[in-house]
Amino acid sequence: MLAKRIIPCLDIKDGVTVKGVNFVGLRNVGDPVELAARYAGEGADELVCLDISATLEGRKTFASLVERIAEVIDIPFTVGGGISSAEDAGRLLLSGADKVSVNSAAVKRPELINEIASRYGSQFIVAAIDARQIDGRWTVTTHSGSRPTDRELFSWAREVVDRGAGEILFTSMDNDGTGKGYPCETFAALSDMLPVPVIASGGAGSIRDIADVLTTGKADAALAASIFHYGQISIPQLKTELSLLGIPVRLH
Repeated sequence: MLAKRIIPCLDIKDGVTVKGVNFVGLRNVGDPVELAARYAGEGADELVCLDISATLEGRKTFASLVERIAEVIDIPFTVGGGISSAEDAGRLLLSGADKVSVNSAAVKRPELINEIASRYGSQFIVAAIDARQIDGRWTVTTHSGSRPTDRELFSWAREVVDRGAGEILFTSMDNDGTGKGYPCETFAALSDMLPVPVIASGGAGSIRDIADVLTTGKADAALAASIFHYGQISIPQLKTELSLLGIPVRLH
């Protein structure tokens, strides 16, 4: 079995790392370059850096910040926020990103995924999907979860993979920042349905939560922010505990 990946996430707003609950009530939790270096040193398998205000405010992700982060880490690095063209993706690749994450722009113009995948390869593009349950239906949202769309999680996930996305990063906006665990049944259904890796995001509050989404939820990777930023769990501690539970992880 392939090793499960542990991926810290840096939500960036105005050049600093922030965290809130359901993407509101944001608090400054540190310098993104320093946090990136720390997490890489602690044994993170990958790092995700999302400029959460880029789309909302119509700005582009700052390539200079990506360059600074890339200089201090030696693990795969995914960057998202404000990417609306293959040229935007290419700029981030040149700045040091290994992969790009697209979300709102792809919902608005799905061809964006085809364009990036055809130019740079499916392994370079992660389709981020933010969804929340509305009237019993997983509704895809955009702009950091603030705008519901007419798309449904499972059909949209299938479409983005068909268009060339190499991974899915699904965030449950109902669970994000709450520390109450992931919706494991939904992740399991996604993982069973799709031929590409699924990264779980939104709700990690304990080692058990992460273990559950990697086993019951069948996710290939777990992404978390608050538990690492606030020192609730360290990456070495998490990986050791997961290994003791029989979950394959890379121990450093």
